[in-house]
Amino acid sequence: MDKRVLRERMRKKQQQIRRRQMMKKGAYVVAVILVFIFVIRGIILPVINRVGGKNTDKPAQVQAETDTNANTNTGDSGTETQIEKDTNAAIRKPLKGASDLTKASQLTAGWHEDENGKWYQNADGTYYAGGLQEIDGSTYYFGDNGYAQTGWVSVGFDDYYFNDDGTYDPSQHKTRIAFTFDDGAGEYTDELLDCLEQNNAHATFFMLGQNIGSWESEVQRMVDIGCEVGSHSWDHLNLYDLDMDAVAKEFSDTDAALEKACGQKASVARAPYGNWNDDIISTVNKPFFTWSLDSLDWSYLDVNKDYDAVMNGDLTDGSIILMHDIHEPSVQAAIKMIPELVAKGYKLMTVSELAAAKGVTLQNANYSDFWDSSLQKGIVAGYNGGSSDGSSDGTAVSDGTTSDDGSDVSDTGSSDSSDVSDGSDESSDSSSGDDSSGGDDSSGNDSSGGDDSSGAGSSSDDSSGDNSSDDGSYDDSSGDGSDYADEDSGDGYDTGY
Repeated sequence: MDKRVLRERMRKKQQQIRRRQMMKKGAYVVAVILVFIFVIRGIILPVINRVGGKNTDKPAQVQAETDTNANTNTGDSGTETQIEKDTNAAIRKPLKGASDLTKASQLTAGWHEDENGKWYQNADGTYYAGGLQEIDGSTYYFGDNGYAQTGWVSVGFDDYYFNDDGTYDPSQHKTRIAFTFDDGAGEYTDELLDCLEQNNAHATFFMLGQNIGSWESEVQRMVDIGCEVGSHSWDHLNLYDLDMDAVAKEFSDTDAALEKACGQKASVARAPYGNWNDDIISTVNKPFFTWSLDSLDWSYLDVNKDYDAVMNGDLTDGSIILMHDIHEPSVQAAIKMIPELVAKGYKLMTVSELAAAKGVTLQNANYSDFWDSSLQKGIVAGYNGGSSDGSSDGTAVSDGTTSDDGSDVSDTGSSDSSDVSDGSDESSDSSSGDDSSGGDDSSGNDSSGGDDSSGAGSSSDDSSGDNSSDDGSYDDSSGDGSDYADEDSGDGYDTGY
């Protein structure tokens, strides 16, 4: 073969070899560069950021690892609320800032503890903060600083208790009561709403249809801040004096006014003067509510007396308090007592929220309280079962069923069926508030948490059809024009209810 041809082949062969070597070297260089970038961005820069306090990473939402819907488990230990964690889940945050120097020194995943508390580091170097997170089957709440919280923690409107080790304890709840305000809306309602919103408290407003059009913005605000809108009829007539068509119109007209003001009908109802019976409830087709604690504010028209009537009354867990937002002294008394009650550990809820917390599903029946003794007696319409704390503080109305022992627990009571401020009940089988475990129930240490909608009321011993809630003489002598022409209720009681 010609030497020239051989040299040419050799030259091409060497070029191919050099080309391959260059490609290999190029690949090595690229690999080294990538490793270098990874080391710089993944290790060196994070360490610099930790020391320098810089943070260029956006927190990533961490989804709860278990069912994220709030639900209620009812069993032998009572109702327990399961936390809804989808909107309140913790976020992952990178270690950063001087406050995280102690965390930065810990490079292993898992629980760590320092002089500031207990925190959890993930395998990627982040820690949980600002929400709820389930870890190893237990739920924790991490503060914005990343430390697990203990004691009571408010998550939106709800309150949750976390043990000393940071684990959530669903058996704990605050003493839950429901404030209700009748006859509004009015000129003082907005100030009352300010107080409720500032204290993370809710209330139920049983409004007169004739007043709603003049105070539509206040009605809308009730809904906006989580309060409940209820109906107290159109113009406070005694329902016993009306036929059922007229009764239906009283509440349908009020519903129409509410829909115009806030886009929804009343979810609950209260009869003027507390005068209800089975036919009225069936016609209106809503859960009805009376009360377990009557402030008599319409009679006193005095801030201090209104305040004392409630604060010294029976505030057993599950109580329903009656007040009126059309009277300035009543509203000022409420504004005084609401923050004090919250500070003492009470949870102020709507009647439907209170019912839900006690494991009752609201029926078309009358309810005056959600005391544990009422639930245990089996006379509360819609109670879903489960044991409560063994208290015996009062009784509640059912929907006309009978108790296990065969006694009548109809929701239609006698004319003497009043629930007064000491929590006493008029039924033949109920005990007074003095004999009840109101103090025990008010401690907030029972385990009847829950999460459905519900209701309870006061039991009676007959079905006479006269269920006015009274103390013997209702006399609204306010003289402010809000006594609805001082119309007599037909039972010897005047206005105010």
